[in-house]
Order: sequence, then C-alpha cells, then structure tokens
Amino acid sequence: MHDAIDAAHFWIGFRLIETQTLSETHLLLRLEADPNIDPRCGRCRMPCGLIHDRSTRRVRERTLFDRQVWLEVPLRRVACMSCGVSTEYVPWLPARSRLTGRLIAHVEALLRLLPIRHISQLTGLHWHTIRAIDARRLAREVTPPDLSRLRRLIMDEFALFKGHRYATVAICADTQQVLWVGEGRSRKDVQPFFEMLGPAVCARIEAVAMDMNTAMDLEAKAHCPNIRVVYDLFHVIAKFGREVIDRVRVDQANVLKADPSARRVIKRSRWLLLRNRGNLTDEQAVKLDDLLAANAPLTTVYVLKAQLKELWYAPDENEARRRWNEWHRLALDSQLPPLIAFAKRLAPYLEGIVASSLYRLNTSVLEGMNNRIKVIKRMAYGYRDSAYFFLKIKDAFPGKAR
Repeated sequence: MHDAIDAAHFWIGFRLIETQTLSETHLLLRLEADPNIDPRCGRCRMPCGLIHDRSTRRVRERTLFDRQVWLEVPLRRVACMSCGVSTEYVPWLPARSRLTGRLIAHVEALLRLLPIRHISQLTGLHWHTIRAIDARRLAREVTPPDLSRLRRLIMDEFALFKGHRYATVAICADTQQVLWVGEGRSRKDVQPFFEMLGPAVCARIEAVAMDMNTAMDLEAKAHCPNIRVVYDLFHVIAKFGREVIDRVRVDQANVLKADPSARRVIKRSRWLLLRNRGNLTDEQAVKLDDLLAANAPLTTVYVLKAQLKELWYAPDENEARRRWNEWHRLALDSQLPPLIAFAKRLAPYLEGIVASSLYRLNTSVLEGMNNRIKVIKRMAYGYRDSAYFFLKIKDAFPGKAR
C-alpha cells in the first residue's frame, strides 16, 4: 500500500517505509527521514547537519476514508551553530504538537460549522483537544477592536450560567462589532471595559444605550465626560408590562371573584394586553377591544402603555419633555397604585428617556446577538472556560466592514 503513496507530497522531508493496520478503524504509517534533505533548525530554520539526538513521536493525521491515521515520525534535535540545540523544523507538524497541521486545519474548518461534540465523534479527538485548537485559532484570528470610529455604544447583559450569573457585552452602535465581554454586571465588573478604551476614546463617546442598570449608567458617566445615556424602549415597556399591566390585570380578576366567567376572561388576557396591536390577528384584536370596553382600569394602563412608547419617538428634547409631563400627570391621576408606583420609579430616569430624541439608539441589535450567543453556548454544550466563550462571541461579531 505504501508504494502507492508518495510521501514527498504529504510529509515533506520524510519517506513512508511501512504501513500497519492496527484495527478496522486505525492505521499506522511509519516514516523515516529523507537522507537527501538536511534537517532545519527549529528556531532559525536554517539547514543544519549536526544531529544532537533522535526520538520518535506518534502523531495523528487526517482520517483516510474510514480509517483514523497515525504517523510514527522520527524527529531529530539538531545542534545549530547560532541557536544551540533545538528540535528540527517540520513544515507539516507544529512544534510540540501530536497533531499534523493538516488535521488541525481540518478541525478549524469544521469548528465554523459544527458543535465540538460532533467534531469529536467525527474525528475521534477529545473534546479538550478540539477546544484547545479552537482557542488557538481564536487567539490568532480575533483582532483588537477598532476604536477609531467609536462614538456610540450599546451595552447589555446576558445569562452566563444558570443561577443568576451574568456577563456584560459592549458593542459599537455603528459597526456592531463586539468590543468587550466580561463577567458580572456591577460597576466593578464593567470598569475594565472603560479602562481598556482609555481617556482619549472615552472623551469622544457621545451616547450609550442600555437598560435601566444604574451600575453601568454611573460607570459610563464616570469615565466618559460627554456621554448621554439612552434607556432602551424595549426594557422599559417590558418592565411596564410586568409591574403595571400584569398587576392591574390580577387585581381586576380578583375583584370579579363573584363572576367566574368574567374573571376567567381577564385572567386569560395577559398576552392580548402585552403584545403590540399590530401583531394581533383580527380575531384577537376584536377580543382585545371587547376586553378594554368592559374594564376601565385595563383600558387606562393599555392606553398609557402606548403613550409611554411615544416618548422614544419625540422629534426633539422639548417635545419629549412635554410628552413625559403629560404621561406622568395622567399616571399619577389614574388612581391605580401599580401605575402610580411605576411612574414615580421611572421619573429619576427621565434624562435617559429624553436623550432618545437626539440619539436613536436601542439594544435591539444586542437582543438579536444574545439569541445567537445562546446558540453558540448550546453548540458547545456549555462552556467551562469563560475566556474561551468570550472569544467565541467576539469571533461571531467582528463588525461591519468600512
């Protein structure tokens, strides 16, 4: 069989001398050094004829048809006049590696398409071996973030593990490049991001979009003197749904305990009230109209939810403040405790809401990214190394081209 294989095309500097079948799925190929080619120093890569000693290394090659291929490679340590003693340079075998460069390149290509566990089953390599290959690839290919065009930021958090453990991600709002990922969501946790940017970059940042996370808000203002914080519409409306609409709906259902059928209608109306009217079917829209016509408190919170959204679409700051004053007055006059409490809690965040009239920023881009981050996490069946996971995220979102 080895007569049909020209080793010079596959294993430069070596010749195939023997083929041995280890099992139905494993094949061993023994090589010898080509006496017509001088070994090269592993450091300066210059030809060197002085051999210090010899050893044999068994390494994995790419699978041949249905066989896992192993190579038995004789390696020499040469005595270089310039560099001293070093293992010879072999172009197809990375230094100190037990995998050929051809197999490593094959695994790197598969990593762009398949989960690590599937690649392990396909190649017979251990999960940790594949992860190490991917980590080296990412360290090589993931470049430092481009800060030259950075003017606007988007920051958000995502669940890192079960048990309320979170990580924070920051992206450039214009290029959508992931700039930084770090564990935690406190001021101390996000401080390294702004330190990475440096004073010069921080000074030219104009705005940052985020949810109503006071820690990120305060840290951004502490490092970026000219920044305007823009609170995200999605998070505020979602909070309004949880704290106001749900609470009023439950309260109204409790009022109707003597009327089981009417109570059942209100209890089952949660998604009708929370979804945007434009996303309802004709039948659902009719049900919503009937529900609102029959219940004044639900009508009030539903109308004020729609009116609250309009704050983010004001053409300028003066109009945004006028809309806020009107909404805030209606909320306080509603006589609905959940709505009044929400309005009072929202008031300190007014500047971040008004800023949306100048900077049309939101975290919807990051919400989409978070979905892809979940896919990356599932593909790995859980990451045991956060640094590796964060590199995977940066690799997945390199940003738009100039």
